[in-house]
Formats: sequence, structure tokens, C-alpha cells
Amino acid sequence: MKVLLVDDSRLARTELRHLLRAFPQVEVVGEARHAAEARACLAELRPDVLLLDIHMPGETGFELLASLETAPHVIFTTAYDEYALRAFEVNALDYLLKPVQESRLAAALAKVQPLLAPVAPPAPPTAEAAAPLTEHDQVFVKDGEQCWFVRLSEVRLFEINGSYTQIYFEQHRPLIPRTLQHLEQRLDPKVFFRANRQQIVNLKWIARIEPWFSNTLKLHLRGGPEVEVSRQQSVRFRELLSL
Repeated sequence: MKVLLVDDSRLARTELRHLLRAFPQVEVVGEARHAAEARACLAELRPDVLLLDIHMPGETGFELLASLETAPHVIFTTAYDEYALRAFEVNALDYLLKPVQESRLAAALAKVQPLLAPVAPPAPPTAEAAAPLTEHDQVFVKDGEQCWFVRLSEVRLFEINGSYTQIYFEQHRPLIPRTLQHLEQRLDPKVFFRANRQQIVNLKWIARIEPWFSNTLKLHLRGGPEVEVSRQQSVRFRELLSL
């Protein structure tokens, strides 16, 4: 488990390093004093977990997360208890108050281990293209004042809505300023299928397939909605999923 420490206090980072020595499965791969350093470390080191302070010079921990397209699992470490609700609204795994207790740190790390994919991490992005997103990746989604960390395996549909794209997960329908074409280039084509000009579906959320007009198909997604596959993409769908 690769961990990145993000805290403007050198003493706090030193204390966390000391506590983490008790966990042989943990490797501290780097430290950052503020959001700008953290972004550079994230791109280079690709940690599994952020131990993240909230109040730092410049951007807060929340602002750092809002600036990321994808993020590792997050455990907040802070001296302030009033941000706990907001932390869990962005799907943080835990919220540890300073001084951090070893027992609370152990409980937080225990939440991470089952979530780590048992496969080798993808190669870091090259200058030519960003690394593709797999269903195991988490993405940060912000719509107005609401924020989420969403694992892509939980997203059942991307749908054009005006100049935005709407994301369907759980009961939520946030809008993001991304085109469907951009998302199609970033998503794993073995999991996410372009059904038509308006929609990309997660194949693993299909509950039922129905023959439709003019040799097309209709997909019934668990939790809704129904998606009509275009004629051309219906041919591709059959080719993709046939033996």
C-alpha cells in the first residue's frame, strides 16, 4: 500500500511516518507540504492512499481534491473536527483528528486494503496521452456545491445533457463539463460502450437486452434508464459480445 503524506507541518509528517512504521504493508512513497507539491507527487508516484491535511498554505485539502480528475483513496488528518461531514460527502475513507492515534490509523488503513485492486497498476501517463481509466479508478465529480469520489464501476451511464455530460450513479445525476467524446477516449472500451451519439453505458450494469426497431437493440440498465442502441452500434455490440 503506497501512501503519500500531505501536510504543511513537518512535525505532523514526521509523526505520521513514525506511526506508519508499525504497518509493514505500508510504504510511504513521498511527502508534500501543500497542494502544488501534492499534485506533482500524485502524477509521479501514483500512491494508493493520501493522508491529507485540510488547512494548508494556498489551497485547502478539499480544493486539492476538487482540482484532480482522478484521486487515490483519502484519509483526512486534521486538528479541526468541524469538517468531518464535508469530508465524508467527498467519500473520504476516514477522518483522523490530530494527534493521530495508532489505533485510529490502523482502523483507517484497514478500510483501504480491501479496495486495492489485485492487479498491477497501469503504466504512468506519457506525454502523448493520459493513462486510460479502468473500472477500479475513482474520479472526483463536482456539481455546484456537491462533490463525490466515485468508483467508475458504480457509474452505469454517461449521457449528454446540453453542453454537459450527466453521470448516473446510485440516485445521483450530477453534470460535468466534459464531452462524451473526451470520456470515450479515457474510459476502458471493454467496460464502457458508446451506445449512440448521446450515451455511453457500463456493460456490467445491463440487466436485459431487447430486440428493437430496424434490427437495433434496447438495453435495460439496473436502476434505469433504458438505452436505445443505434443501428451501427447495435452491429458493433453484437460483434463485441458474441462468441
